Amino acid sequence: MAKKMVNVYDLEGKPSKRMKLPDVFHVPLRKDVIKRAFLALQSLSFQPQGRDPMAGKRTTARSYGVGRGISRVPRIRDTGRAAFATSAVGGRRAHAPTVEKKIVKKIPKKEMRLALKSAIAATAIKEVVEARGHRIEEVPELPLVAVDDLQKLEKAREVEEVLKALGVWPDVLRAKRSKKVRAGKGKMRGRKYKRAVGPLLVVGEDQGIMRAARNLPGVDVVLARNLNVKLLAPGAHPGRLTIWTPSAIKVVKELWGD
Repeated sequence: MAKKMVNVYDLEGKPSKRMKLPDVFHVPLRKDVIKRAFLALQSLSFQPQGRDPMAGKRTTARSYGVGRGISRVPRIRDTGRAAFATSAVGGRRAHAPTVEKKIVKKIPKKEMRLALKSAIAATAIKEVVEARGHRIEEVPELPLVAVDDLQKLEKAREVEEVLKALGVWPDVLRAKRSKKVRAGKGKMRGRKYKRAVGPLLVVGEDQGIMRAARNLPGVDVVLARNLNVKLLAPGAHPGRLTIWTPSAIKVVKELWGD
């Protein structure tokens, strides 16, 4: 299969040269494998749970037996209040979580590798990127490749100007406006706000870009050698709007390319 040629854009958004893409950008889209890989990676961050084996059992409650016209649940002497039973207030739990439970999901290495390749290839499919909700009306082409000078930016203002020149800024504004209060108890657990995912910058080397872009809403920066399915397919949905650099594509070719 012939390799697709793409333009490499400078920091002003103008084509400066052309380059070939490695074969990894032509891998078929496998949403099923990507979802399995995403769930396997997500399970690594789950916190093990367990309960005190004596929880709800520290009581003198005993059952009165039969023939008294009342239920046989254990009761505290003199008060008659039910305790110990799973249906009683402050009683033990019927099927409490155990620390022995295996909460980490595992998939074969070849399947994880296929999922990563497929997620990389999905960044070059316009229909898939649009389906994720990204704003790409002003993006010149996909995959979007910018010169290696992008890695040397050290100020957020400079990164903002480059993203505007490349037509990616509308997607950053979409992520900024999507901030909302999370539903449920997550509000009490250090994750009150929820925000959409914006563009991903994949670089071959960090020369200041990570610090410069860290405060832009929804924007993530990652080294090409550290790519994973969670970054390329947030929520197990492939097709994240991604900006590549030629050095990053070179690393991708060495690791997962031809």
